[in-house]
Amino acid sequence: MPCMNLSLPIRYVDPVFRPPSEAESLILPVTDGCSWNKCTFCEMYQAPQKRFRARDDAETLETLRHCGERFGSDIRRVFLADGDALVLPTRRLLEIHRAIRQHLPAVRRVSSYCLPRNLRKKSVAELKELADAGLTMAYVGAESGDDEVLVKVHKGETFSSSCEALEKLQQAGIKRSLMILTGLGGRTLSRQHAENSARLVNAAQPEYLSTLVLNFPQGGERFCSQFPEWQACNQSELFVEMEAFISALELNRTVFRSDHASNRLVLKGTLGAEKSRLLKEIRTAIVAPQEAKLRPRRALAL
Repeated sequence: MPCMNLSLPIRYVDPVFRPPSEAESLILPVTDGCSWNKCTFCEMYQAPQKRFRARDDAETLETLRHCGERFGSDIRRVFLADGDALVLPTRRLLEIHRAIRQHLPAVRRVSSYCLPRNLRKKSVAELKELADAGLTMAYVGAESGDDEVLVKVHKGETFSSSCEALEKLQQAGIKRSLMILTGLGGRTLSRQHAENSARLVNAAQPEYLSTLVLNFPQGGERFCSQFPEWQACNQSELFVEMEAFISALELNRTVFRSDHASNRLVLKGTLGAEKSRLLKEIRTAIVAPQEAKLRPRRALAL
């Protein structure tokens, strides 16, 4: 979700993005852009000014000092931006967390986007250090659990690499918010995308799960040129894919949200307790869309 560049003592490089659930958080850039930035479906970090770079330690620490002077104890949450702050060395991340505690003492939650690849060189012990320092949650954009889909969209991850990263975070005591991208496989790979994504979620048992719908505000030329056989699912087919995904989930207690602005059908619940209700709502959207509470098309957005 794009974040407005407010008049704050922080140097933002627009556009700035954050998860919907971080609407009340201070967005603190510790990197610019995305260290991978090869996913063909992602248009978030394509602007020339969003080339990946790590912020200087001095700038980040000075930013936190200024935020402390301005906001004192009013800040309760901090989101480390940009696309994958956990790419930074553990030493630097620990220094940032120490500065957050020093200058923003009321902060109780620190979170970040996380690419699975960026945890390969971090041990569980390192991640536990970060958890103890204040890192509360990582948003893991797995996008799919299907290896064929992941190759076609140049994700640079596999089912196994995502599982490994999610397991490390769990062992370290860091909550995981796992994201799946509906429609990513197109019509041809829709079923296997749904089923293998559910297999990934079942293996991870994340604390939070969300789904977004694939869309291309900038046209999607790069995606289509690299995945020429891809055909977009229509709205009914997206609902069928969601039904297959939810049907295959076997979760103990995961908070589920499909309420991002890209979703026409807003779904919220706890899985597995509310699985039956969610499936009923999806089935209604498939067979009687006029009776479903669908978001107007004009309200859809990235």
